[in-house]
Amino acid sequence: MPRLAVIVAAATNDVIGRDGGLPWHLPADLKHFRDITMGKPMLMGRKTYDSIGRPLPGRTSIVVTRDTAWSAPAGVHVVYSEEQGQALAAELAREQGLEEYMLIGGAQLYASLLPQAQRIYLTRVQVEVRGDARFPALDAGEWREVSREDHAADDKNPTGYSFIVLDRVVTVI
Repeated sequence: MPRLAVIVAAATNDVIGRDGGLPWHLPADLKHFRDITMGKPMLMGRKTYDSIGRPLPGRTSIVVTRDTAWSAPAGVHVVYSEEQGQALAAELAREQGLEEYMLIGGAQLYASLLPQAQRIYLTRVQVEVRGDARFPALDAGEWREVSREDHAADDKNPTGYSFIVLDRVVTVI
């Protein structure tokens, strides 16, 4: 069964959003997001979909909403529960022979589904910012870092950042 993988960019104070958007502009992170999610089913909340504004090419969008009147363009799957969304994303990933499907936000879905995630692709943005959406605090005992790439600010990316991959620690008794 394909695993649930989370992808998120979070400031050092765990802020992930402000006023329905990202509180920074990091082209390197946008490219990283595209590279990680390409070809995979992406599960997201309606606010996250609205902030993106369109289906992203090369990926299947599955939008979770409680608003039964909300509609999306052709090719976007609309579901009305997290369970429906996960089942559909896992099935699509399985049919395509993929190891994982992606949870791309927002804060409510991260908080709800993080306990089921097996991997986190975390971009740690080296800045503290104000915001109205946060990523849940991680229990260091539940996750192990499997890779990290640190990057300094440059002419295109105004702040430093790290691409970190975390896998859930599996306790064997």
